[in-house]
Amino acid sequence: MSLNILYQDEHIVAVDKPAGLLVHRSMIDRSETRFAMQMVRDQIGQHVYTVHRLDKPTSGVLLFALSSDIARVLGEQFASNQVHKGYTAIVRGYIHEQGVIDYPLKEELDKIADKMADQDKEAQSAISHYEPVATFELPYPVGRYQTARYSLLKLYPQTGRKHQLRRHMAHIRHPILGDTTHGDGKHNVFVREQFGFYGLALNANRMSLRHPVTNQLLEIETSIDDRILTLLSQWDYPKQEIRKIWSK
Repeated sequence: MSLNILYQDEHIVAVDKPAGLLVHRSMIDRSETRFAMQMVRDQIGQHVYTVHRLDKPTSGVLLFALSSDIARVLGEQFASNQVHKGYTAIVRGYIHEQGVIDYPLKEELDKIADKMADQDKEAQSAISHYEPVATFELPYPVGRYQTARYSLLKLYPQTGRKHQLRRHMAHIRHPILGDTTHGDGKHNVFVREQFGFYGLALNANRMSLRHPVTNQLLEIETSIDDRILTLLSQWDYPKQEIRKIWSK
């Protein structure tokens, strides 16, 4: 299996990571044998360096550096929130107006991988912007409600905390569909059984950054995940509208 390369030059490479693929080897999921880092290395025939990550269930734009020096420069951009990212998500409930979530997050620590980390670290500033694209009401009872309501959103994390978008949307009571950690189990089961949708409805579609060598603005994009497209098409959302979501 090879990954779709979205951008490549002698300094960086960006790929379209599918949902369900880890960025690199992790103690958290020891059973996995495929990792984006190794796959890209084998595909382009040279070592790559991680500069950020996407959660395993999140699909979309994933950037690697091709040298340690470039990785350091890019790492500084990410750390200072100079890299701008845009996501597509489906969440529970109706959202009709754009808004900002300014809610500090304590670092989520894994019992195995982070057992030596500071357990009492203070919550860090975390800011996310959201913009509604469409709403859906399906004639199926889920939980105590007679219909199932969802919103299609564009999400823009201003900071880069672990699971930030998932935790922020859950904080405002609009969890991302398919989130098994912070989401709504009843709705996750519903879309899985009724529409065959598995995984997390979160897709990283855009990344904007300064090229680490030329300093020119670089825009990297990918199309909306086929899993999300298929689900929206079952909800009768016009395909021409889906294609225009990130063209505006």
